Amino acid sequence: MKKTATLATSKPAQQPPPVPSWENIQIEQLQNPAGEGHCHFEGEHTLFMSLAPRPVAYLQAQDGKTHTGLYRTGDISITPANTPLFVRWDGDEHCLQIRLTTQFLRGVARETFTQDCDRFELRPEFQTRNPQIESIGMMLLGELEQKASSSRLYVDSLANVLAVNLLRQHATTRPHLPVYEGGLPQRQLLHVLDYIDAHLERDLQLADLARLLEMSQFHFSRLFKQSLGISPYQYLIQQRVERAKRLLKQTDRLIVDIALDCGFNSHSHLSKQFRQLTGITPTAYRRECDRSF
Repeated sequence: MKKTATLATSKPAQQPPPVPSWENIQIEQLQNPAGEGHCHFEGEHTLFMSLAPRPVAYLQAQDGKTHTGLYRTGDISITPANTPLFVRWDGDEHCLQIRLTTQFLRGVARETFTQDCDRFELRPEFQTRNPQIESIGMMLLGELEQKASSSRLYVDSLANVLAVNLLRQHATTRPHLPVYEGGLPQRQLLHVLDYIDAHLERDLQLADLARLLEMSQFHFSRLFKQSLGISPYQYLIQQRVERAKRLLKQTDRLIVDIALDCGFNSHSHLSKQFRQLTGITPTAYRRECDRSF
């Protein structure tokens, strides 16, 4: 989306670029010396979450209101789309900026809630706390720092949970969230599992899986986890590692080729996930298999 004004500081600091492959959500880690600036994002709702280890004094003005306060780690401000924001801060700023497109937020609202979702608007917020948003922000920051190994399915899931949380907790109208219990019916669950197994090498998206069952991404994720006890992303990683184990045991292919065939984008990405699930590296696992024969 077009950014009509950029946040400026008295001493501009170079910022890392957003992850280019994330379509509906953009993340940036901002680190600046004391300064001030204006920002105005067209068609994007913006969250700022403080990461500074020491509280930072802010003055903020948006929507005709002004706020001053010491932002601690985890404090959040919310700026709805098309809302000008002025900020002044004393001391070194370190924060996470999260931007969600209005189209994405409206799409999540339409497929998740029962009301007239086009009327939903976010409220401007100053220095608020939301433990769930803070947790999601830290997980997104982790994905931002990994860059090359980032998973579309994982980021999609986080973006959807973030959008639903914003709509439930920070919208001008409180929406009603339908409750579904008991998990997915066996036939639907097996349909999804077969699809995942047939496309392990692809960068699967949450929308692909939810579309199979014609349900919202948010509700699909919840019902999937009720069924198996783990998220779609965790199940996907498990199945990729299981395929890697079979190939390591039954073939002498290069580990980097096995990684790509199983949907990992590098040898190191496979090794990280493999060790987390099995406690050993792919090389050590292959060596153990060779000794067993």
